[in-house]
Amino acid sequence: MIRAAITAVGGYVPDFVMTNDELAKFVDTNDEWITSRTGIKERRILNIPGKATSDMMVFAVEELLKKRGITALDIDLLIVGTITGDYIFPSTSNVICDKIGAKNAWGYDLSAACSGFIYALATGTQFIETGRYKKVIVIGVDKMSAILNYEDRATCVIFGDGGGAVLLEPSEDETGIQDFILKSDGSGRNYLYQVAGGSFMPPSKESVEKKLHYVHQEGQTVFKHAVVNMAEVSAEIMSKNNLTADDVTYLLPHQANKRICEATANRMGLSSDKMLMNIERYGNTTAGTIPLLLWDYEKLFKKGDNLILSAFGGGFTWGSIWVKWAYDGSKTGK
Repeated sequence: MIRAAITAVGGYVPDFVMTNDELAKFVDTNDEWITSRTGIKERRILNIPGKATSDMMVFAVEELLKKRGITALDIDLLIVGTITGDYIFPSTSNVICDKIGAKNAWGYDLSAACSGFIYALATGTQFIETGRYKKVIVIGVDKMSAILNYEDRATCVIFGDGGGAVLLEPSEDETGIQDFILKSDGSGRNYLYQVAGGSFMPPSKESVEKKLHYVHQEGQTVFKHAVVNMAEVSAEIMSKNNLTADDVTYLLPHQANKRICEATANRMGLSSDKMLMNIERYGNTTAGTIPLLLWDYEKLFKKGDNLILSAFGGGFTWGSIWVKWAYDGSKTGK
């Protein structure tokens, strides 16, 4: 069986840092309130006029290509998990391919909210496993500041901008994507979504005036579903593959909320040192959180390490992936 191995990682976050104290200047909140409920201290915001989701990922992909010693012309396929594409159409994947010069690649976008990266990673894996392609780039990224109401403290304190990219190639040994479990429940769509802008409610003067083009979230309901489902699917993939807590090197949970991540680790029987976090610096970048974890902690990973990637997002969507790491991350540059 051909396995799809992650052979390189790239990432990007904007330079502008928005701290909790800065948020408190224009919304009714404070650092203690945000930190105690979410674990977030600051987030990055792409505040440069005319710059979009694709621009962030040009940096990430170019870093990935440099690390691997290949060019954009070597790429067969590029898949982007995002809910904040540059346009309704064309796909952000097409735009990125054009900007980096990936003239031999095709691509598409995939929408699964915070689960976007693991959905895209599972999808990209299939193209490698079938032998169809040799080099597939999978991206998870969002520019959440583009759809946030900065008068709504229930949402604006949570999200930030950024994301990352991984390169999938055929594994030469037992390393690579070992298994995945993906799930969804469309009955949860009204608890975390963007009301207007799609075919259900096209843009209009009224929809703009009512601020329906921003993220809407019923926090307590989403929290309850996320705690249960993200924890259970992570435990399920361990049980399915006879993995114990000792077998798992690291858990890379979607950075939605520190308490959700801790609940997932506890359900898996993992000690706190096996749970990787960066939510305090980046907030929730939606589809971007897990690839940003891979990017931030790449130097920790050794060949053969067992990583569990787990996410929960609007829709509802959720899932978990077991990855056996393919290379010594300490030998790469960032």
